[in-house]
Amino acid sequence: MNSYRLVIAFIATSLFQLTAVNSTAAQGFDISGMWAAIVLEDWNDRLPGPVLGEYFGIPINDAARQKAETWDSLILSQAERQGQPHPAQYSFRGPGPNLSIIPIVDLETRELIGYETHGTYGNADRTIWLDGRPHPSMRYGLHKWNGFSTGEWVDGMLVVTTTHMKYGVYQRNGIPASPHGVMTEYWFRNDNYLTMLSYIEDPIYLEEPFVRSQTWLWNPPQMDEGVEVFESVEEVFNDQGWVPHLPIGTKHTWWSDRLGLPVEATSGGSATIYPEYRENLRQMRDEFDRNRAGE
Repeated sequence: MNSYRLVIAFIATSLFQLTAVNSTAAQGFDISGMWAAIVLEDWNDRLPGPVLGEYFGIPINDAARQKAETWDSLILSQAERQGQPHPAQYSFRGPGPNLSIIPIVDLETRELIGYETHGTYGNADRTIWLDGRPHPSMRYGLHKWNGFSTGEWVDGMLVVTTTHMKYGVYQRNGIPASPHGVMTEYWFRNDNYLTMLSYIEDPIYLEEPFVRSQTWLWNPPQMDEGVEVFESVEEVFNDQGWVPHLPIGTKHTWWSDRLGLPVEATSGGSATIYPEYRENLRQMRDEFDRNRAGE
């Protein structure tokens, strides 16, 4: 994993250097302000949302795949889920979010000791501590929807490490994220653009670290909408002890059929994140077409 982390750090540093011309980015640059989300990257995943069985490009293992295939969206209708926010592993990835980032200043020394981020779905606002405080005990520390985040300045970037995240999802179609994950974020600014490259290690559900990026545009007139009021979705009443799930062994084929590929091609895994997998897709598509022609 160390070599993989070096590669990600190199990519983030390279992106930062490429965007550093005419940039305000520097050691200790400021990320506070109003930021409007730019959601052109992975638009279908972030706004309409992925369909069941759409897992390609995500390095999930067999355990995560089985969990995702048995996931039933009716779980969100349960009373205890009515106010469930997006977890830290996903909260910056949904339909937006437009962020309001507020500096935290020590009242005595007037030094910057952290940032608060507001605007994520469900108000699981994150605090990024910059004062060197340690993370809680991995064994006994409280896990929260927003996790526990600390940051430091490294080569002109704000590097944020987040632990103690609740059991959540990596996508809104049930791909699970375990509470044992560690997320590293690389924040850098290019003039009015703020980019964050995230790197998540999850020993329970990922075969390899999961890498994504998000970008925001500085937007001073943007209004902070404040605390979001949840509206209860329709509750589904079933017998006591009912657990919403699909049977083990369920295969979601709608998306693969639409693409003209076998279901294995859309089932995710580390192999699907590399360019070489395109040749596998071509072979799968040819075989799919041959089988369909023979029907």
